[in-house]
Amino acid sequence: MAATGRTVVHEAAVAKVAAAAARQVPGLHSLGTTPSRALGAIRGAVGQNPGDSAAGVRVEVGQKQAAIDVTLVAQYGIPLQDLADRVRAAVYRAVEALTGLSVIEVNVEIADVYIGEARQGAKPSGIEVQ
Repeated sequence: MAATGRTVVHEAAVAKVAAAAARQVPGLHSLGTTPSRALGAIRGAVGQNPGDSAAGVRVEVGQKQAAIDVTLVAQYGIPLQDLADRVRAAVYRAVEALTGLSVIEVNVEIADVYIGEARQGAKPSGIEVQ
């Protein structure tokens, strides 16, 4: 006798799977935009929503299909189109394998490039302090 019933995979679950897959791709600095990450850090500091594990990922889920948008910050020096292609492939594989949904599209938006933190006490280039 076959088991019967219905399985519903919510958007939040799909978004977390997609975010986890994207984070595994070398060259990705972070998910989301700079303002959204800053707002998340502030919320975490005051005890609200400490770290959204699906930040930077939006999904639309139907009964059998999902469409996914990923917004990310790339590491400097990584070819951006290559990074987008690798993120897209990783998200497709993970979401289809772990949720059973058919992914119809994965849109990747590269919002920024992380170059590095300024060193404390470093003087801006070309400016002399007397």
